[in-house]
Amino acid sequence: MPRLRIRYVTWPRPGLILTDTPDPNCPGCHGDGGWSRDYGDYDTGEYAGTDWDPCNCWNEDRRWPLLPLPRRKTGTAYSDEPPF
Repeated sequence: MPRLRIRYVTWPRPGLILTDTPDPNCPGCHGDGGWSRDYGDYDTGEYAGTDWDPCNCWNEDRRWPLLPLPRRKTGTAYSDEPPF
């Protein structure tokens, strides 16, 4: 069963979306939604970056747009973009 919350996003345009959240009782990720994994360069062994491995208790692609918000225009106090 999904655990839903409302989030503000800025891409591809400002808006509010309904999204799933990780299971807080998950024994694998303990509610974090996944694990960060550091990796190194194959030849030198030096740090090369960090990858994110998502947990099965959460689907980060499960999201639904609720309300598009107008973009902020510099120099004006109003917006003529829909829905306003």
